[in-house]
Parts: sequence; structure tokens; C-alpha cells
Amino acid sequence: MKAITVEPKKPGTARLEDVPEPDMRDGSVLVEAIAVGVCGTDAEIVAGKYGWAPPGKSRLVLGHESLGRVIDPGPRSGLKAGDLVVGIVRRPDPVPCPNCAVGEWDMCANGLYTERGIKEIDGFMSERWRIEPEYAMKVDPDLGILGVLLEPTTVVAKAWEMVREVGQRSFWEPENALITGAGPVGLLAALIGVLAGLDVHVYDRNTSGPKPEAVRALGATYHSKSVADVGFEPDIIIECTGVGQVIARTIHQVAPGGVICLTGVGGGGEPPTTPTADSAAAAVLRNIAIVGTVNANKRHWYKAGRALAHADRAWLARLIARRERPENFQDALVRRPGDIKVIVQFAAI
Repeated sequence: MKAITVEPKKPGTARLEDVPEPDMRDGSVLVEAIAVGVCGTDAEIVAGKYGWAPPGKSRLVLGHESLGRVIDPGPRSGLKAGDLVVGIVRRPDPVPCPNCAVGEWDMCANGLYTERGIKEIDGFMSERWRIEPEYAMKVDPDLGILGVLLEPTTVVAKAWEMVREVGQRSFWEPENALITGAGPVGLLAALIGVLAGLDVHVYDRNTSGPKPEAVRALGATYHSKSVADVGFEPDIIIECTGVGQVIARTIHQVAPGGVICLTGVGGGGEPPTTPTADSAAAAVLRNIAIVGTVNANKRHWYKAGRALAHADRAWLARLIARRERPENFQDALVRRPGDIKVIVQFAAI
């Protein structure tokens, strides 16, 4: 069968190649790949910045944002042939640490977790893949190809959960939220905020194109000048850019007692213009809580699935900008103007 693989930490080694059929040891559920979402993590692995091949192998099958159709459900999965499923990405460490021991592998304390398509486990960019029943998430069949959005939705499902838990440290009835960044994660964060009944605002630099249109179609308000110009102090800010200057500005913009959740991962760039001590003082004196989040556990996958099931299908379809065939996977890694989410499509839905 065909798969898209890479030799981690060696740029220029990604290719579509023949690989063996998936091993039963990888899971009793056999799945036909339908689509795999592409994100910055995949581009960075292909660029040689990081990634780890499975033990004893030199190459890694890419892809962690999956959607597939069950071929063989195995003996005890509760699934049936034809079901649409998405594979959970992270696996707990073998020690395990206290968090992994109770199923909170997204909070792994020792870094020994593994992740499909990223760290020591082959991913989902192959014509067929296997998965353990407990890591196969059934998708609402009405979502169709839009089920490929489940994995990025888990990230913000966890972010919203953390925001609300931290907010309960005092009397807190949030009415509005600002999302910084209108990429897939930012727009999905905005979706969950709207579904929760909040007045949602989104900041991004684009002044035209699909991102402002998607925000407005959601019933949210779009801003493109700066975080400082949104015109109000948000009760909640979910930061999805990873840009230092934007992050610093959120600390001064959020309402007293507000919560900022950082989901964006950036690097380099221009340093913030506001001194760190001034930002820290603003956080202290105004009782601001700042929390970072990454990955998700099974609870968040259920919450993300519920959010997508309640979302408008036509709006979700706006997020998928392009569908590339596996042989054109390199094109999927190149960001074009107007791209939100690009997928590699292996089979018809």
C-alpha cells in the first residue's frame, strides 16, 4: 500500500512510497484512510525540525489529523464495517506518570508519551491503518469529510474546559471572548464560544478573503487592526497565533479577573514592545490568569465530537480550503493565500 513517509530530522526526505500493510500489533481495528489534515506540525517535521521514527525504523509515516472508514472492526471494538472513525493521537507513557495513569495523558509529566505521526508511532497518511479500539473515536456519519476536523477541535475543546475551570477561582460570569488568530484552531475556538452563547470576537491580520467571511458567517465579530483596538476588555482570550507581540498585548487587554489560554506555538519573530515586568504587573494587579494548553485526552475528543455534531455543516465546509491527492502531498504543505485547512484525501467519502 502507499504511504507518505519521512526520515525525521532530515529535510527533503518526505515521499510517497510503498510500505507493508499495517501490523496487527498496531491494533485490532483495520481502517481505510479517507483524509488526513495537514498542519504546521507536519510541515515542520518535513522540514527536519523534529519528529521521531518508531523504534527500530528510520522512517515515520506522517499524519495525525485523521478520518477513516472501518474495514474490519475486530472482535471487541463495538464498531462495525463502514463506520467513520478518527484516531486519537497521543498514547500514555509506559512508566506511567501519575497523569498518564489516570487517562490524562495530555498532561504527561515526564515526556515519555508517544504520538501517531509525530513521535515514535506511525501516523495516518497511509491507504490503510490499524488502531486499538480504545483509541478509535466514532464520528457522526452526517459530518462526512468534515470529520477530519475533529483532532484540531479537541485542542480548543480542552482550552475552553481549562478556561472555565480556572475562571471558577472567583465569582465569574463571562459574557464575551476574543480569539486571536483565524486559522483552523482559532475558528474552531470561535465556534465553541458561539455554541456556548458568548459574544465572540476574532482578531487576525487578514482584511479580506475567507477568514473574515467565516467569522461573520459564524455570527462573530472580526477585527484586523490590533488587539488593542477591539474596543472592549474580553472576559476570555484564547490565543492561537503564538506571536509574542500579540500575546503581550492580550495581557493588557483582557478584563480584570479574566482568563487567557495560550494554544499557539511560535518561535522567533520580533520581541514584544511591552517590557515583561510591565506585563507581569498587569497580570498581578488585575488578577489575570494565564494558562497554556496542548494536546487533549479522551474526554476532550468526546466534547469536540459533540461540538462538531452541533455545528452548521455549511460553515464547517468553509474551513477546508483544498483537497490534495496523496501524490501531490507536497502541495498540501505549501500555504497559499486563502488557505485555512488543507487535507490529503486518500479515498472518496
